[in-house]
Amino acid sequence: MARDTPAATASELSKVQDECRRLKAEVAAQAAELSLLRARFARYETALRGSHVVVYTQDRDLRFTSVSHDMMGRSVSDILGHTDQELWPAEGRAIAALKRDALSSGQSKRTEMAFEDAPGQHWHDLHIEPLRNENGEIVGLTCASVDVTDRKEGEAHLRLLLRELTHRSKNLLAVIQAMARQTARHAGSTESFLAQFSARLQALAASHDLLVRESWHGASLSELIRSQLAIYLDRDDAPVSMAGPDVALKPEAAQSLGLALHELSSNAARFGALSVPDGRVSINWKRIGNGGADDALEFDWQEQLGPKVKARRKQGFGSMVIERNLARSRDAEVDLTFAPDGLRCHLVIPANQFLDSR
Repeated sequence: MARDTPAATASELSKVQDECRRLKAEVAAQAAELSLLRARFARYETALRGSHVVVYTQDRDLRFTSVSHDMMGRSVSDILGHTDQELWPAEGRAIAALKRDALSSGQSKRTEMAFEDAPGQHWHDLHIEPLRNENGEIVGLTCASVDVTDRKEGEAHLRLLLRELTHRSKNLLAVIQAMARQTARHAGSTESFLAQFSARLQALAASHDLLVRESWHGASLSELIRSQLAIYLDRDDAPVSMAGPDVALKPEAAQSLGLALHELSSNAARFGALSVPDGRVSINWKRIGNGGADDALEFDWQEQLGPKVKARRKQGFGSMVIERNLARSRDAEVDLTFAPDGLRCHLVIPANQFLDSR
């Protein structure tokens, strides 16, 4: 047998070295690509863990074959190898029917379902896609489950707010309608009606602004008084003083008392203590009772040093708002006294009209 020449051996060695370098380059490229894929997969896993989305696959028997992370209060190990019906008996039947439909039709499906799990009811948006092999055959499903509980709760809260807004709007329109009708009945002219009705609307709006700032939960009595009598309170020589503990009124009570305060201040500015430089009005309130259902709020409006008060001949709109509205709609006890030395309004508002702020 002929022996290889040195030149042939060197040529073969060079080819082997070239092939080794090529293979090393391919291995390095594949390693770089694998590292990139790992980084992308790590970002994918991080994104899934930081979201409300769970991605999983199932075979044609609807057994879980992969899950991105824990789902609906169950760990990945508890889920793998099981079916929806085994894991969630109550909801699994409907989910399985939808997934079998996707397997038979080859079409994607989507639905929202409520699940009862350990923390309570959770809503999930399910997106189901048929999983195909290289030949285009359906071998299972790829699914994404998104926790939409916060959105569902937000939608329910919004519906509640809309119903409440509708209810309050109807009540407000009824109040405005009654206000317009009674103002027209007692106004002597169109100009008088417009002036009085506009002032009463502004008083009503001031109470509503206060309630809106407090998200309609209630209104502080001191803030309510200030909203109606700010022009008298925010002065160095303030003719109005007020004193009392922190009390928060319910919205309807705040609205009624706000209108009553407007009528009292308007009457005092036209005929009473606020119509003269030396006149004074003191507003005082206190809670009475021992913390039980019979608790109440005593409220006093007392005018002093004003013109001599004349006996009331007939009931005007202001008196009606104070006596009838507060007494009938808010179950308050009302004592409106036209004493010669100054008008006094004494109210006893039951505990069911204010929020507990002890």
